Amino acid sequence: MNKPFIVVFTGAGVSAESGLATFRASDGLWENHRIEDVASPEGWARNPLLVLDFYNQRRAQARRAEPNPAHLVIRELEQWFDVQVITQNVDNLHERAGSSKVIHLHGSLFLARGTGRNQAVLEWTDDILPGDLAEDGSQLRPHIVWFGEAVPMIEPAIEQVMKAEAMVVVGTSLQVYPAASLLQYLPPQHPIFLLDPNPAKAGTGRVEVFAEAASTGMHKVKDRLLEVFGI
Repeated sequence: MNKPFIVVFTGAGVSAESGLATFRASDGLWENHRIEDVASPEGWARNPLLVLDFYNQRRAQARRAEPNPAHLVIRELEQWFDVQVITQNVDNLHERAGSSKVIHLHGSLFLARGTGRNQAVLEWTDDILPGDLAEDGSQLRPHIVWFGEAVPMIEPAIEQVMKAEAMVVVGTSLQVYPAASLLQYLPPQHPIFLLDPNPAKAGTGRVEVFAEAASTGMHKVKDRLLEVFGI
């Protein structure tokens, strides 16, 4: 018997509970840096050393972090469901928690790519340093989608959402596009479970809202999913 196929769409709020700073701070800064200085092609062109150092610090921080209960419950869902995780996060906490299928919309701290014609993606766990080169001789950069860049994984993500029988949204403000548009591709007869400690609005129609933090709320979402699917 095939398991029901569901998509779990996660954002910075899940990683925050493992101690990783959220991208969209209220003051427009990310770890005391202006977003445009460390997350844009223009920032890279102005000061690649700053950008490399910034992401080296983020990579080291992500290595020290541990999956939290939200990551573990998402992994646990695979007992009953065929689960596709789609995440805006650039850490590897979903993988370390044991989730078997993860799409990273905005890239990963643990991948690098060249800045020349050859943009082949390489696995990378250490610091990226000046002089670390791709095969074409160009400087390596973090494989992170910066502002103003295309989101190459959005199409594979859309394809997965279109096949899903339910969608869980957790830890994202749904303010970053095109990622936030994914909900539009879930077939209209299927439910959405939105987990947000400060939801912008109450649930309507097929959207069921859980006004809780990710770590505690995912247990309730799991129970609700099992109830809805009669498992």
